[in-house]
Amino acid sequence: MNVNGTLNALKLLYNPYLCLPQLTIGNFKQLPIPIAPSIKAVVLDKDNCFAFPHEDSVWPEYKETWENLKKAYPGAALLIVSNTAGSSDDKDFINAKILEKNTGVPVLRHRVKKPGCKDEIFDYFRKKNLVESPAEIAVIGDRLFTDIMMANMMGAYGVWLKDGVKPSNSPLCKFERLLFDYLTPGN
Repeated sequence: MNVNGTLNALKLLYNPYLCLPQLTIGNFKQLPIPIAPSIKAVVLDKDNCFAFPHEDSVWPEYKETWENLKKAYPGAALLIVSNTAGSSDDKDFINAKILEKNTGVPVLRHRVKKPGCKDEIFDYFRKKNLVESPAEIAVIGDRLFTDIMMANMMGAYGVWLKDGVKPSNSPLCKFERLLFDYLTPGN
């Protein structure tokens, strides 16, 4: 269970707009590259974003977009941040190492799960002299209450993949979509 995510979700009672993205697209293949003129670094969620849930490789249909993204944001400018691989649940970071090998992109080792690892993400990019401000970071993910909320809490640019690799029918994902529709009438 993501206790940090549950506690941070309570912030939505005060400000539900924390979960609204700056850009909404259907899936990873539709990602504009470059993402926005001011973006210098990119955070990528793994499950249901560029990879099928619980798999550690780029979904075949997204390989061209993946390679284009790696060219546009080379080296340490791309970072995978997952609540599975690289998290405190990843014993000896075995999943993180496999994911790095399969994708060629670093995986953040983090103590706090999303959306609470925002400071760890900013520190990673700042120490590599890639960004001076969180506004220069894009966060790409399929979850409004973790990925997009984290982007907004840190002052980054949130890109929501509304459908992902496989549209989820979980009650929480359905609630996220309903809340999004309610907060963005006519969208």
